[in-house]
Amino acid sequence: MDTVQETVQKLPRPARDALDGVWLGAPLHPALTDVPLGSWTAAAVLDLAGSDAADVVLLIGVLAALPTALTGLNDWSHLKGEPRRLGVIHALVNSAGLCLNVGSLLLRRSGRRGLGRLLSAVAYAGTLYSAHLGGQLSFRLGVRVDRTAFENEPDEWTPIADADEIGTDLRRFDGVLVARSESREICAIAATCSHLGGPLEEGEREGDAVVCPWHGSRFDLCTGAVEGGPAVFPQPRFETRVRDGKLEIRAARDA
Repeated sequence: MDTVQETVQKLPRPARDALDGVWLGAPLHPALTDVPLGSWTAAAVLDLAGSDAADVVLLIGVLAALPTALTGLNDWSHLKGEPRRLGVIHALVNSAGLCLNVGSLLLRRSGRRGLGRLLSAVAYAGTLYSAHLGGQLSFRLGVRVDRTAFENEPDEWTPIADADEIGTDLRRFDGVLVARSESREICAIAATCSHLGGPLEEGEREGDAVVCPWHGSRFDLCTGAVEGGPAVFPQPRFETRVRDGKLEIRAARDA
């Protein structure tokens, strides 16, 4: 599994950003899963009704499953431990279902519709189980969930450090990443990477961008905007001011 993950991680950064959904501002894989799942659900209903239209929507689901699988493989390439193991099972069940649906289409074309319907029915049962596993990955294990969503962000001005402590080095104070920009502005964003929770203060700084040490996500240090995946959600941004020698922050009012 390590070899497969390393191979996927070697894809060019623009390709990975496209697969991650950086351009969409949301994870791409979950959005794509609706198409094959919806198509195969429609095919199952049409098969029960005895309609040959099931063949068309079954084919749509097969075609849509290919980019869906590619984005899923890309998401899985960062996972470790239980999420990686569960992701493998999720992928194997989906792959088996895809093969069964392709076989179903071939049988239908050859006139063996009964056997074709049986294969797609078995595939659909596997798809439902795999969808359950996908839900476990997202909602129980937090894969592709914004890791900053539930952080406490002060609505009122709150002192967090002495202003003279703040330089160009990345510093963490109470879960907030603070540093001066190249123009000497004090910038503050959430210190926990929105992708999988990496500590941004341990990352590298490239100009006014910070690179997560875990998976290489890039964020604008002052706006929190995503400049490179695998992260797709921006970092929460904080307004800053200096009062009586203290750096004070509050959640950005435009957030």
